Amino acid sequence: MLKEKIKALLMLEDGTYFWGYSFTVRGETFGEFVFNTGMTGYQEILTDPSYYGQIVVMTYPLIGNYGVNSEDMESRRIQVAGFVVREYQQYYHNWRAEKSLGEWLTENGILAITGVDTRALTRHIRNFGAMKGGITTETLDPKKFLEKVKESPDYVGRDLIQFVTTDQIYYYDREGFDYQRMTFKGKAKYKIAVLDCGLKFNQLRLLAERDAECLIFPARTSAEEILCHNPDGIFLSNGPGDPAPLTYIVNTVKELLGKKPIFGICLGHQILGQALGATTYKLKFGHRGINHPVLNLINRRVEITSQNHGFCVKAEELPNEVIVTHVNLNDNTLEGIYHPELKAFSVQYHPENAPGPHDSIYLFDSFIKLIEGKDENIYP
Repeated sequence: MLKEKIKALLMLEDGTYFWGYSFTVRGETFGEFVFNTGMTGYQEILTDPSYYGQIVVMTYPLIGNYGVNSEDMESRRIQVAGFVVREYQQYYHNWRAEKSLGEWLTENGILAITGVDTRALTRHIRNFGAMKGGITTETLDPKKFLEKVKESPDYVGRDLIQFVTTDQIYYYDREGFDYQRMTFKGKAKYKIAVLDCGLKFNQLRLLAERDAECLIFPARTSAEEILCHNPDGIFLSNGPGDPAPLTYIVNTVKELLGKKPIFGICLGHQILGQALGATTYKLKFGHRGINHPVLNLINRRVEITSQNHGFCVKAEELPNEVIVTHVNLNDNTLEGIYHPELKAFSVQYHPENAPGPHDSIYLFDSFIKLIEGKDENIYP
């Protein structure tokens, strides 16, 4: 970790900029600026593939106080393009900690800065929307760096799944990962085919806890290849970026509809929504945090949820057969759907709670019930 103060410039594409200091490495990075309102869970956030191509701003002012460890990884590597905090705490204290946040980010070459007025930055994003930008310790002339920011790739309209999906099929069960195995063992009660669009590990853990074995497939796998393994159900994972360009995955899911029960989370929800005939749109600044209230319209209960998305499915474009099951209580946007005849359901948020509350963990039980044919009771 850098011991001297390295001045850093944070620039948004509209010309707004902030000064801070790198607490990791020198360099430059570009991406879409978004904010997360969670007080904890920074390691899970940093390793969530849904954040690929984004620079994450933490609204909680003190970050780093409990360090990092090898058990709280949600993927095999850090996924964010950059990290911004108000005050970095290098002196961590937690019995599970193995090293400091700064040491870990430095080892992985991630540019992270402290000393930024994150409240002002967050208010700007809320007022004007998420936008691309950059962080630099090298080009400290704001006018020159703004030119670089404007020339950087746009976030909307790009297929980012190719950068986070697995390269080949692999296996997971209660015993852990097997990257050499490409078929089901047949020892667990349920066989789940997972379409990896940017999978989080806790989704696999929760499926395995329900006596399921998982085969994880690259995002470009055909419906025919998935079905040849004869899974009991199909899981559509979360992932980064704009869902609109992902026509190849949408077409795959169209071919899978009605063949096997389907459960989608986050990007998986947006893909299912498109496969059912709806389109998606970009939210002004998205939903990212671990305290978002969602109303379950089936049982009328409020769930406090973990969220990380910048796009939404247009509910009014869904066919009449689709039941809207959940809505966001902050802005009334669509959060869940269910097609009883096709045995397909999804939610926009993250019921796997990594990080976040456990209110929605029942949805993994709902998936198992759907596989077992207990359709009448998937929303207890």
